[in-house]
Amino acid sequence: MTSSQVDEVRYNLVDHVAHVTIDRQHVLNAVDDKTLRRCNQIWNEVERDPTVRAVVVTGAGTRAFCTGADMSAEGMSKNGIDYWADLDPNGFAGLSLRKTLDVPVIARVNGYAFGGGMEIVLGADIVIASSTAQFGLIEPRVGRLPLDGGIVSLIRRIPHNQAMSILLTGRRVAAEELHQMGLVNEVVAPEQLDTAVDHWLEDILACAPTSLRAIKQIINHTEHMTARDARATRLPALIESLVSPNATEGVEAFQQKRLPRWSDR
Repeated sequence: MTSSQVDEVRYNLVDHVAHVTIDRQHVLNAVDDKTLRRCNQIWNEVERDPTVRAVVVTGAGTRAFCTGADMSAEGMSKNGIDYWADLDPNGFAGLSLRKTLDVPVIARVNGYAFGGGMEIVLGADIVIASSTAQFGLIEPRVGRLPLDGGIVSLIRRIPHNQAMSILLTGRRVAAEELHQMGLVNEVVAPEQLDTAVDHWLEDILACAPTSLRAIKQIINHTEHMTARDARATRLPALIESLVSPNATEGVEAFQQKRLPRWSDR
């Protein structure tokens, strides 16, 4: 393969940050069945590794973050019912509906985020986008549906009329427009994208990882409950956070006017 025809998902763990990059630039980082399997392997590995404190997911190159399902792949010959029956329970790329990934996920959106690519964005906690990025749930324009979180997640994330303006048109949406809607946290010039992501990572890594896992687990498992019932739910990451050495270390560091030395547990 030439450099422009790499077909892989890269995973690198650097200083407690898992970097996950879809590198299929010859199809604008679209996802096929092999890519989906690799993504699920990576997410399972991240979930098993207590040293991971944050995840950055992105697409290789400058043109595309991810343009959804690979329309040229064999699986796309399935009819709509068969495609629906084979949906991954964790959502697009194994991420958009995943509820077991208890570390912060940043979507570094460097280009087109269409269809399943936008669903990956909806599966992230923080979204940093290049000013050249474009988003869209374009499935209705090819007679399909954004079933991996596009419909059910978007309507929960932004106001009804704004969500419907995207869902019922299949239109492309600029990064700045999604920022105004509240779905994108920050829009920066392309050359500043990595710097912006690093600033967010700095703030995340300043927090106790046990606290962040507890926060994500509480949110992921109690969103259907009342606030009172959610507060009373005894989840494993919550208990782990309360008994972790970090609960004492953070207070001592504050009192001693020094940076805390966090434990992974």
